[in-house]
Amino acid sequence: MSYTLSYIVSTRNRIQFLQIILPLLFANIQPDEEIIVVDSNSTDGTQDYLNELHSKGKIHKFISEPDKNQAHGWNKAILMAEGEIIKKIIDDDLFCFSAIQKCKNYMLTNKSIDVCISNTLTTNLNKYQTIEYESRRQYYLQWKLGKVKSFTFGDVSMLIRRSSIAYIGLYNTSFIMMDYEFSLRISYLRANIAYHTGFNAMSLFNTDSVSSKVLPKELKIEGIRANTMYEYSGDQANISPYSKLKIFIGKMLYRLGIWQISSQVNQQDYQIDLREIYRFCYEYLNSVNECEDFTFL
Repeated sequence: MSYTLSYIVSTRNRIQFLQIILPLLFANIQPDEEIIVVDSNSTDGTQDYLNELHSKGKIHKFISEPDKNQAHGWNKAILMAEGEIIKKIIDDDLFCFSAIQKCKNYMLTNKSIDVCISNTLTTNLNKYQTIEYESRRQYYLQWKLGKVKSFTFGDVSMLIRRSSIAYIGLYNTSFIMMDYEFSLRISYLRANIAYHTGFNAMSLFNTDSVSSKVLPKELKIEGIRANTMYEYSGDQANISPYSKLKIFIGKMLYRLGIWQISSQVNQQDYQIDLREIYRFCYEYLNSVNECEDFTFL
């Protein structure tokens, strides 16, 4: 069968998150799409859970074996993909599948596009009702006009044309913050990047995420290394390369005439069920994408 899209997942000991994201993925997958899961030899019951889903045909391809690091696991998944387009699904983040479908169809229609990215929302598991708006649009436009040689963006919203991997390459396994180096490399190579002004995804930071465990010293070293490789000086003077331009989502929604939310959340609110947190965040993400007719740049 010929697939238009491959959803790829790389995971380790994250069963509580997989049990939320995978049922949603199963409910939204199209007949011409596939799901690939690479497990890094989990010990929390993840292997049995995924094996059962694979045996039921819910997951198209599945392997469980040790990885060298997270980039290694994601590269395995990419190489297993057969779809024309590849969409990375991070187990603890959230995704708007209707927005992903728009990006997929845009890429299928416009064959010259290598990569498609979008705006994203961000929040924190401990303060999940404080949701922020993140846009790389101004930096994308500067790059598009040739004013800068490269720019950064997170891969949580990214779709990749599989045939373009031969040019842009796989994730660099020597980087912990692999998406940072990957975004600089793609843009430095002048890959054809489309920008969706909607919101494909929401990043939900938690203390168990890879990014939360990176030491500032490691972050600085990797930043200097990648910046030198791809002639990147950062977004603005006196702002570190990892700093992101963030505007509270409430301000954006106020502009769009929807609603505002409180920027203060009691720490006790975190005691509610993890599924309730994700339910709230998914409703929020989907509502944002329904409020406007977003376009492609």
